Amino acid sequence: MSTVIFVVPFFMEATLRFVAGAAHLEGVRLGIVSQDPLEKLPPEIRPRIAAHWRINDGLDAGQIATAIEALSREIGKPTRIIGSLEQLQVPLAKVRAHFGLPGLSVEAAENFRDKSTMKRVLDAAGLPCARHRLIAQPADALAFIRHVGFPVVVKPPAGAGAVNTYRLESAAQLESYLAQHPPDPRRPALFEEFLQGEEHSFDSVVIDGRIVWYSISRYLPAPLTVLENAWIQWCVLLPREIDGPEYDEIRAAAGPAIRALGLATGMTHMEWFRRAAGGIAISEVGARPPGAQFTTLLSYATNCDFYRAWPRLMVTDEFAAPRRDFSAGAAYLRGMGSGRVRAVHGLAQAQRELGALVVEARLPQSGQVQTSGYEGAGYLIVRHPQTRVVEQALRRAVELIRVELA
Repeated sequence: MSTVIFVVPFFMEATLRFVAGAAHLEGVRLGIVSQDPLEKLPPEIRPRIAAHWRINDGLDAGQIATAIEALSREIGKPTRIIGSLEQLQVPLAKVRAHFGLPGLSVEAAENFRDKSTMKRVLDAAGLPCARHRLIAQPADALAFIRHVGFPVVVKPPAGAGAVNTYRLESAAQLESYLAQHPPDPRRPALFEEFLQGEEHSFDSVVIDGRIVWYSISRYLPAPLTVLENAWIQWCVLLPREIDGPEYDEIRAAAGPAIRALGLATGMTHMEWFRRAAGGIAISEVGARPPGAQFTTLLSYATNCDFYRAWPRLMVTDEFAAPRRDFSAGAAYLRGMGSGRVRAVHGLAQAQRELGALVVEARLPQSGQVQTSGYEGAGYLIVRHPQTRVVEQALRRAVELIRVELA
């Protein structure tokens, strides 16, 4: 029996689905390192955990290593150390290196985590990505604008999910941004050209540097557009048909990009644009399972539980590639602005029209606080063998359902 340590800073619902998948692996003794107490684990998972160690900072490599040393004395030395969060990939790589265990290297983890480094690696490999520059002083920003023009996108080098990302469209907006967020060498900002076109994702499973399975999604509209417009409810569409020539360019670029960044075995989430003027550009790549219900969507499109498939991949280097029998999509139910949910309108009509297509839903509840971001206060997932049916259902869902905030 092998010992596996799963690092879970907080027992969030999506992360716990991966923990449950790891807990059901045969021949595995599972230890957990977390900030949350063991009592917060759901009761159906707790009996399957061999040992738990609580630390103060679940993202600190030193504390994680100390916890693993303690767990090793209790349940044996680990053969694998895993974690699904974006922010964990560099600390986990350092801990694996400390214990001499396989997995994403420190250099590769930093390539994926630091978006400026990522762009340099992709550029050096001759792969298409947005023009960019790491800005350490205002003069750098002005020089970059002179080179690429407006609009530009500004983001933190180690950001994720469009958080703290801004679009600047004029000299006045640039001046305001630099006044509020003055960059310096200790706190640089990543400036990129604003990519015009359709935004997609390319999710993949990689074994020994080779893509053994992939999925393509389309964003309706791009997440940054959603964050800039409080009235928009975001949708994600997974078409059933992804083998056509319209995806030749991303298929050709994805494998070289992942290898250049240094992933050998794991799951990736790549965001990319189809430029309005033609061609593609890779935006960002994560060396971990996708968030925002993407893993759920992949599971529904293939009848494969990716919450179990990912832990198995990370522990055994094995993956059984599933067929894509369905199109699937998610509509994220988002109220305009911020605050608590006062009411949700249009649910009865949506149930009458779309109920037969809905396979999972989390509806906003009265009094619930809507957190900032593009995911809103709830979602519904639809599935059908025909992509056209799913796309129409998503558009109809966000037409019918309106979340009212107090």
